[in-house]
Amino acid sequence: MEPIQRSLEISATPEKVFPFIAHLERMGEFSPENTGGEWVRGASGPAVGARLKGTNARGGQRWTTLATVTTYLPPTAFAFEVTAGPFKVARWVYDIEATTNGCKVTESMVDRRGRFVRLFEKGGDDRAAFTGASIEQTVANLKAACEA
Repeated sequence: MEPIQRSLEISATPEKVFPFIAHLERMGEFSPENTGGEWVRGASGPAVGARLKGTNARGGQRWTTLATVTTYLPPTAFAFEVTAGPFKVARWVYDIEATTNGCKVTESMVDRRGRFVRLFEKGGDDRAAFTGASIEQTVANLKAACEA
């Protein structure tokens, strides 16, 4: 599956922006679907291999996932894989590129759920359209927080 991605220019340095992204337990402040989470299995913050139990909500549904940090390169790159039980869900990647006015943040997601799951998702939702809109809202909220 092709990644769904959005980019946005932020008037803040990569060094200022990176912690907002890498501290996944705070993602609920920016995301319309994620409501936060807590580091688990001995992790106390972001690092390659660190795991976070994420909490999510959409409509009346609530669920948890496990995010495992796969890339941690301050202040330019951060990525994590999401699973639900034994099932792959998604790969999220954040690239931060310095610009003359601050930085450009690109958030991307690759849906890793199986075809069967995508075909029979509740309500026949267009997950790709929802995810694109969700990313736009997340990076806009991130921009507002970093520029405040």
